[in-house]
Amino acid sequence: MSKYKILFQLTGSIACFKACALISRLVREGCEVKAACTPSALRFIGQSTLEGLTGRPLYCDMFEAKQSVEHIALSKWADLSIICPATANIMGKMASGIGDDCVSTLFLAHDFSKPCLVAPAMNRNMWKHPATRRSVELLEEYGVEVLPVAEGRQACGDEGEGRMLEPDDIYAYIMAALDGRA
Repeated sequence: MSKYKILFQLTGSIACFKACALISRLVREGCEVKAACTPSALRFIGQSTLEGLTGRPLYCDMFEAKQSVEHIALSKWADLSIICPATANIMGKMASGIGDDCVSTLFLAHDFSKPCLVAPAMNRNMWKHPATRRSVELLEEYGVEVLPVAEGRQACGDEGEGRMLEPDDIYAYIMAALDGRA
């Protein structure tokens, strides 16, 4: 039996490569991981990468055969859900209750008796934007743990806040959230 069941959701960001390192560590540490992603995440990493890391099929298309109610089953299955990387776009959708892709729909089906973590990743201006700040506030009001962002050089060349935390730091947040449930 696995240590924990993690529903790992990715959105379209260059930080997807860091998320893959985190998925790999979770699996190595004995967690059972199922991955879901937005179509834009697949522009940064491939389906075969996520399926290879988790050893399970990827959930990406809500309308694919046998996946039409998977968002309910996955939400029930998971001990913890994490959106990593979480773009400003997905955070806005989640805060507004929009469910138009598998990740936002999974969020709407989330059982808040279980932890839900969000690891933001975006440009410094996007992170500071009033709409993003409001999304963070709303998500936290809903019971989501929005992780802090790191500061440094961003993919676009800017410097500042908005970088996704390093995989080891996010791993520590995941384990703390799960240990808090025990």
